[in-house]
Amino acid sequence: MNTANTIEDIAPLFHEGLKEFYPKGELDAFVLLTVHELFGLSKEDMLTRKRQPLNAKEAERISSIVNELKTEKPIQYILGRTDFYGCKIRVNEHVLIPRPETEELVDLILFDIKRNTNSPTPLYKGELNILDIGTGSGCIAIALKKNLTNTNVSAIDISEEALLTAKANAILNQTKISFLQADITSPPTPLPQEKGVKSTFNIIVSNPPYIRISEKEKMSKNVLNYEPHLALFVKDDDPLLFYKAIAEFAKAHLTPNPSPTGEGGNTGGKLYFEINEALGLEVKKMLEEKGFKNVEIKKDMSGKQRFAIGNR
Repeated sequence: MNTANTIEDIAPLFHEGLKEFYPKGELDAFVLLTVHELFGLSKEDMLTRKRQPLNAKEAERISSIVNELKTEKPIQYILGRTDFYGCKIRVNEHVLIPRPETEELVDLILFDIKRNTNSPTPLYKGELNILDIGTGSGCIAIALKKNLTNTNVSAIDISEEALLTAKANAILNQTKISFLQADITSPPTPLPQEKGVKSTFNIIVSNPPYIRISEKEKMSKNVLNYEPHLALFVKDDDPLLFYKAIAEFAKAHLTPNPSPTGEGGNTGGKLYFEINEALGLEVKKMLEEKGFKNVEIKKDMSGKQRFAIGNR
């Protein structure tokens, strides 16, 4: 296999070595990601510094990346980092690679908070308390904390390894987040205040496992072979397992509706879900049966039913 001696050698090396595995556009993206991560160079920098020589260690790393890509391992895992909502997020085999759809979920929350802040009868007054359930890499919690002032953010995950990654990402992005290891299907009651986790929240958000086992066959190998199944899959006979558990938790831990009758302009704290596109109606029905108000199913940019929102 050829090696790269300068910056301008990297793109031909990727395209020649991987043309049987990936389309040209994807390879172009791989090159940009790799050069940016390893050398801190932009697309424009690559042109002005194309003659920059690589040392032996750098050339070996480039060759290693090409070889790993031949196994269909995601480039984000190979590089160990990805971008999410303007934040640098470390990823590994213990956490999912953040998706663009999840950035849309963050957008929804930030938009709602801004709209509420400008309302003549704002629901959220003073300090906001937010909880991210099933935080994984911590990407949602970190993005919210980075974009909101006067906000306490807490995050829960069942995986100790995922929490270690999330904590490292919080430090990397200079965000203060309270983390708790817990199984949301049997959460501690009350929540341990000594860990900095609040007892009630204005907003609870979750992107839980929602892919049914029967849907595995539709998924690409790079997801099935490398991303953690614990964070992806749920049994076909109970696909709303985590949604139901989180909804029950949210009923007890979201700020209540200030109106004794549950009516009026102000409503209680809000629950946000990322959902399986095939289960929107089921999630909506479940939330309404559990007493949530103003339940909405929203589509993502691809037109798929991707988010569920409800008020306490």
